[in-house]
Amino acid sequence: MKILYFAWVRQKAGIAEEDIDLPPEVKTLSDLVHWLKARGPEFEAAFADIKSVRAAIDQTHAKLDARIEGAKEIAFFPPVTGG
Repeated sequence: MKILYFAWVRQKAGIAEEDIDLPPEVKTLSDLVHWLKARGPEFEAAFADIKSVRAAIDQTHAKLDARIEGAKEIAFFPPVTGG
């Protein structure tokens, strides 16, 4: 699965994207965030305020309780404002 990080999420995580194999217990976006946070302080910082992070599964906005089974790509980014 490809994980993409945008804007300040990318800056704090220290990477723009990665391909990962998830453990079987990671079934939702929330599970994924908790798993990522356990990978190190940079991910802990990137997801410290999860309410300030948005996610998309295969380019469709999704809530943290969304299931990720079968997803090819998950993106994390800050809220987008218009202008």
